[in-house]
Amino acid sequence: MTTITEAATTAALLSRVAAIRAAEFASPEASAALALPLFMRVGGRLPVRPADRAVHESAKRGTVRVRGRDLATYAWGSGPDTILLVHGWRGRASQFAPIVRELRAEGFRLLAFEAPANGESPGRRTDIRDWLAAIDALQAREGRFHTIIGHSFGAMAARAAIVDGITAGGLVAVAGPSRARFLVDAFAQRVGVGPTTADALAARFARRILPDLTDPWPRFDGAAYPLPERVPLLVVHDRADREVPASEGIRLHDAHGARSRLVLTGGAGHNRVLGADATLDAVTAFVTGGTEGLDRLALDLRSAAVTGAGAGAGAA
Repeated sequence: MTTITEAATTAALLSRVAAIRAAEFASPEASAALALPLFMRVGGRLPVRPADRAVHESAKRGTVRVRGRDLATYAWGSGPDTILLVHGWRGRASQFAPIVRELRAEGFRLLAFEAPANGESPGRRTDIRDWLAAIDALQAREGRFHTIIGHSFGAMAARAAIVDGITAGGLVAVAGPSRARFLVDAFAQRVGVGPTTADALAARFARRILPDLTDPWPRFDGAAYPLPERVPLLVVHDRADREVPASEGIRLHDAHGARSRLVLTGGAGHNRVLGADATLDAVTAFVTGGTEGLDRLALDLRSAAVTGAGAGAGAA
């Protein structure tokens, strides 16, 4: 049942969207100015699912200092190799509970953080800089990561961090966009404004968040700036993802050639894909054996397809 607060929030958002659309007729720049706060809005904090609570409560809690704030961290297991888990926008560490259970059983140590305004970390606002700074701070404290597993926005942030110099033995990108500009264009489409306003919003956002870069968007494009040659990639995406279409995962996979593997699930959607059987099987095989381990795995699941390099375009 919708609460009064939720109803009021929905009404306020609809009013803001209407104002953004109306402003576009006068000036795309004015429309973009109104749209920017909504584009950067995190929204209400995601609760811990009942199915994930046991894993959530079993974690060793800690903090990491990032850009003046103490962010929540969680650790599971005590193995010699550490895997970093990076949640997405309006996400939290507990979403990785199914993966934590699988990989802890394989002897790995799992580590996660929650960005500002997400999970149990303080703050009301956040942006990509917080994700990158958190990954950097944890690397400085922990050393090289065996693997980094990112979901959604977190997959994009993890990839950018590795391109920027974070050391990891591999990357798993689950339901992630291949490029940051997709987020702007998808937002513009949902709000109902045109490409000129989307361009103005992208420029305004870049000036706000990364003012030192003339054009920051290629930096967050997995095709323009792929992972270093030494880093293998596993891309997992659901064909029915309504938040980030599977075409984004396919594009990222195709940009990485023979060192990438693509797993397409069916019917899991954007968030539940983290606990899909095909995802857990593929992630475990990749983490324990790399791309060769994944190739050896017989994924006899009707809802999934494993595609080798260069075959992604035909898998959509």
